[in-house]
Amino acid sequence: MNAASNCQFRDAVPTVEDYCQLRALAGLSAKTAEAAQRALPNTVFGVCAYQGSELVAMGRIIGDGGCHLQVCDIAVLPRLQGQGLGRQVMARLDAWMRANLPPSAYVSLLADGEAHRLYAQFGFAPTAPASIGMYRRF
Repeated sequence: MNAASNCQFRDAVPTVEDYCQLRALAGLSAKTAEAAQRALPNTVFGVCAYQGSELVAMGRIIGDGGCHLQVCDIAVLPRLQGQGLGRQVMARLDAWMRANLPPSAYVSLLADGEAHRLYAQFGFAPTAPASIGMYRRF
């Protein structure tokens, strides 16, 4: 039995504490509780996967809800990575986008490491050379 079959998926945003903890455990950059408290209520759509009361995977869509959006916070506990949970989270985000976004919506994401292989399965493609992703960290 794979990890995804043992999970309860919810269309939801995690608590601040669960969000910060899963990001850290999954190897994503740390976020302060203050930053998470500001950010999470602004989620356009979110998915959480639980085993019992433990948050084991998540993903969010942020943005203005119509023109510009970004897939972010795709995170899976290390002990469950490679078992289809990230794909299940993306499939749920993808289904929501297909059902709710206008045809002109632009959805972006940043793919770390080999994650681009997962995102390509959902139609995401590199923007280069037409454009190049940039960021600024505070």
